[in-house]
Amino acid sequence: MDLQVLKEIIREQKAVFEAEGPEGLIEREALKKVSEFLKLPHVLVISGLRRSGKSTLLKQIHKNFYGEELVYYLNFEDERLIGFEAGDFNLLYETFIELFGKSQVFFFDEIQNVEGWELFVRRMYERGFKFIITGSNSSFLSRELGTRLTGRYVGLELYPFSFLEFLKFKGIPSPKEPLTEERGLIKGAFNEYLEKGGIPEYLRFENAELLKTLYENILYKDILVRYGLGDEKALRELALYLFSNYSSEINYSKLQKMLGLGSANTVKNYIGYLENSYMVFTIPKYDFSLKKQIYAPKKVYAIDSAFINLISFKFSRDRGRMLENLVFLELKRRNMELYYHRARKECDFIVTENEKPVEAIQVTMALTGNREREYGVLLEALEAYGLEKGLILTETEEFEETIRGKKIIVKPIWKWLLE
Repeated sequence: MDLQVLKEIIREQKAVFEAEGPEGLIEREALKKVSEFLKLPHVLVISGLRRSGKSTLLKQIHKNFYGEELVYYLNFEDERLIGFEAGDFNLLYETFIELFGKSQVFFFDEIQNVEGWELFVRRMYERGFKFIITGSNSSFLSRELGTRLTGRYVGLELYPFSFLEFLKFKGIPSPKEPLTEERGLIKGAFNEYLEKGGIPEYLRFENAELLKTLYENILYKDILVRYGLGDEKALRELALYLFSNYSSEINYSKLQKMLGLGSANTVKNYIGYLENSYMVFTIPKYDFSLKKQIYAPKKVYAIDSAFINLISFKFSRDRGRMLENLVFLELKRRNMELYYHRARKECDFIVTENEKPVEAIQVTMALTGNREREYGVLLEALEAYGLEKGLILTETEEFEETIRGKKIIVKPIWKWLLE
């Protein structure tokens, strides 16, 4: 690595990193978790979708927890660092000291771009240095963390804006018991959130080209190039299919035939690559038999409503499925272990703790003309797993009642999102 180029990059990035952000920049809810993690000596690893706010979160961590303290910062997404290798970390550390003096804290952005980075981090961690790092690929991060940093790190996944963060972004208050006018504003914002999603940069500029560029960068840089895939057409067709069939079951064998890929296992790998890049997520069917659970079809969900509206076929934008996808993402933010239930009927979500079912959730637009079906779905799941109460999330309805000895709680999705 050329030393003069490295110095130039470090100085430029430091100026940008420490500059005040644009007006209206909201503090992420993840800062609450960060405050607990920073009490530990462990490496803090923040992962998530590209452009979901990881770099901004690093700035907020710096501002809120380190103040005027000197920290070393480098973003490895800079194209001038393409030649940077693991062996250059010592030069980097020496250069930081030369330019700014001594510090015990490193902030590294998009660290997965440097193969072998974990060797330097482990060595310096053992010497008492603190690391806060981000990455956009869960597989590469977990593989490296698992082999070199086992027991030495804590992880935090950052998703696009939650509904609460979206309301802050729009300047709309979110009291626990909103009055009539406040409810009207919140409901209007909920409809907008369902359409536009929560990717911060897209919400700020509302330019579809930004989403298209982000989508292309993820497919090309994070998947095709990183994994050395030769069949770009199959990957693009698969991504289109998944974004058009969100909130639905998928079958690897059927997809293999449809895409003309070598085997169902190849399809599984491709979906895994999309998952690693935080584009889509899959959840398994819950079964007391692990073998049946493994072989049962999975359900797929998309990272954000804006991507669904950009990429999917227009006929696939079913509001009911959009609502289900939204609920799924919030459950992921709350770090829930998720499955779906299917026997005679299908219940959208089974929440587990230590693989034991603790909650059943069904999502529907409305119960009007639909109550018997939705109650039947939820009750089947409650009885199957010995649960005493279940939750039905709708757009507007709110009440509770007891059916067949089971408590049914019905609540508006927008209100549940604010809990």
